[in-house]
Amino acid sequence: MGIRNYLIGGVSGAGKTTVCNELQQRGYHAIHGDRELAYQGDPETGTPTDGFKPEHHIWDVDKVKTLVANQDEAVTFFCGGLRNFPKFIDLFDDVFVLEVDLETSLRRIDERVALDPTDWGGRPEEREISSRLYQTKEGIPKNGIIIDATAPIDHVVDEIIRQSEENKHQ
Repeated sequence: MGIRNYLIGGVSGAGKTTVCNELQQRGYHAIHGDRELAYQGDPETGTPTDGFKPEHHIWDVDKVKTLVANQDEAVTFFCGGLRNFPKFIDLFDDVFVLEVDLETSLRRIDERVALDPTDWGGRPEEREISSRLYQTKEGIPKNGIIIDATAPIDHVVDEIIRQSEENKHQ
């Protein structure tokens, strides 16, 4: 969707949805990948799977490719967690990784679940999985631009915008 396209990822509770909302409020084209592109499927084949497993939280590769190929927007931010990013990470101009400490991650998950008890992290086994994924960094791109997501949301989004503007000139 953008002439320049960026992926924004991070562990559960890092602030991906909040960043996406803030980018949209500022007038940027930002896609909630977890809402608009995600489904449960095999990360290698893309074949849909039954039930829920964090390792099967993937994005529709063809939809991502179609959105990236569309040049209607100057810049598009794709926000969310996914396991199959190696299938299309090379389509992005850069990757931002929102980084928080485990305490912040779990606190934010608790706050989110307090508003919606069905949200991810509300069950003890989901909380355990979130803690494990935080420790292992499974599903997080390795060479992304690290953004301190413990900062206030305005600062986090300002830094993402600054870095994306800076990188377009390189």
